[in-house]
Amino acid sequence: MSNTSDFRNGLIIEHKNNLFKIIEFQHVKPGKGGAFVRTKLKNIKTGQIIDETFRSGANISIIRIEAREFNYLYNDENTYFFMDNETYEQIELQKSIIEDITPFLIENTKTVIAFNDENPIEVRIPPHINMKITETDPGEKGNTAQGGTKPATLETGLVIQVPLFVQIGDLIRVDTREKKYVERVK
Repeated sequence: MSNTSDFRNGLIIEHKNNLFKIIEFQHVKPGKGGAFVRTKLKNIKTGQIIDETFRSGANISIIRIEAREFNYLYNDENTYFFMDNETYEQIELQKSIIEDITPFLIENTKTVIAFNDENPIEVRIPPHINMKITETDPGEKGNTAQGGTKPATLETGLVIQVPLFVQIGDLIRVDTREKKYVERVK
């Protein structure tokens, strides 16, 4: 059994008969009374984020996870197919598990899937992915990198803001955590 001193961002714990991922935490030592830990927890199954407070030193149950590398293959409607890079076995995941990363899944995207026993609980993608622009307004001569932005549709259908000089067919690097343009790839 572990306690609150083991908290760190990204740790997966069992709390109230559910699995939660610690998004952020803060140790608080008020002038009066005992210390406590204030946390933001994300429910692994539902994606709901809750605020929870633990007494300092309270026992918690840390979930040990195993992470393996997979390649994203394809999807049909609500089922996404991934292949294990070592065993070449395929697994199917429902859209509800990976909803927040589906706008970044292109064929052969390298992913890491975290398992609790044999149950997949989380799919991680790289922080930056190169994607192609499929639709955007034309840029006008004289617009500079210091200028404004315009909406652009990426190959997966995701719409983000890009600088005015970016054109249809350009390959750009996208920050997957913030869904933002990073740079144009040459």
